Amino acid sequence: MKNYENITVEKGMYQVGGRSLTDVLEELDPSENYRGTSLEGLDAFGRQLKRFGIRVSGRGSDCVEKFFQSSDSAALFPEYVSRAVKQGMEQADILPDIVATVTKIDGMDYRSIASVPSEEDKSLKIVGEGAAIPQTSVKTQENLVKLHKRGRMLVSSYEALRFQRLDLFTVTLNQIGAYIRRAQLKDAVDVLLNGDGNNNAAGVISADTSGTISYGDLLKLWAQLSPYELNTILAPTDAMQKLLSMSEMKDSFAGLNFQGTGKMITPLGASLLHTPSLTAGTIIGLDKNCALEMVQAGDVVTDYDKLIDRQLERAAITCTAGFAKIFKESSKALSY
Repeated sequence: MKNYENITVEKGMYQVGGRSLTDVLEELDPSENYRGTSLEGLDAFGRQLKRFGIRVSGRGSDCVEKFFQSSDSAALFPEYVSRAVKQGMEQADILPDIVATVTKIDGMDYRSIASVPSEEDKSLKIVGEGAAIPQTSVKTQENLVKLHKRGRMLVSSYEALRFQRLDLFTVTLNQIGAYIRRAQLKDAVDVLLNGDGNNNAAGVISADTSGTISYGDLLKLWAQLSPYELNTILAPTDAMQKLLSMSEMKDSFAGLNFQGTGKMITPLGASLLHTPSLTAGTIIGLDKNCALEMVQAGDVVTDYDKLIDRQLERAAITCTAGFAKIFKESSKALSY
């Protein structure tokens, strides 16, 4: 049962293509073997932390030097860094609210697929007996998805951090993750607005009155997005202020929801997401179920050699991702 105590952890485990250290450890020490035990709530990486007595959070969190008490425990440090960065990405993450699907690839070249249905294709007319069934063409896009590497260089020395508590260090790593995710959100917004290079930029709708947003403008956005569903609206800071000042946004249901959960929903039932990276004067309405594909080339990557052998110094933490438009008409821009 205590197989986790007999595993030799070494940096070669980071070189298994397409898998993290946690994935490799899970294969050697499956979590399903611990059901009904005191270790049931831990994954394979968490069990290794327990094995070496390393507490990364809470009131009694250890110092960074606890990782370097042996070669096995030192090999866990890059995975701790990656997990803390991913935790920060998740905390600052609204991408799941606008991304329809996530595709993970091993290389750097990816060509998405597209279907551009005509109005006749969307109608799905009755097929008579013996008649040909209407076709929907699906083809690969002409241009590759542009992937961007985002990251930060962690610059420090083991001596500078050895006595720092891990929970404090985790906060710093969380912020690195938040920076990466905000940059990726900016990339996603750019693709929604300007397309991915395959002639699929969002259609632009003009507000009735320049400089303002009215309920009628939202209705126009809703109508022109049809037959897609307007379930998400992205708005920059100035637009958020205008939208929240609308009388329709002050009804009792919207107010109670905002005050109780912090989540904003428009009178049209669409989630309203604050997106500071969006250019002022524009909001985006989209159907989150079919507008955007996120393409990831691997996961969060940490320079494990430098973190293990050289004990920090300079280590790069990066994440490579890009975005592709799925259906051209599934997002619209309202210019005000």
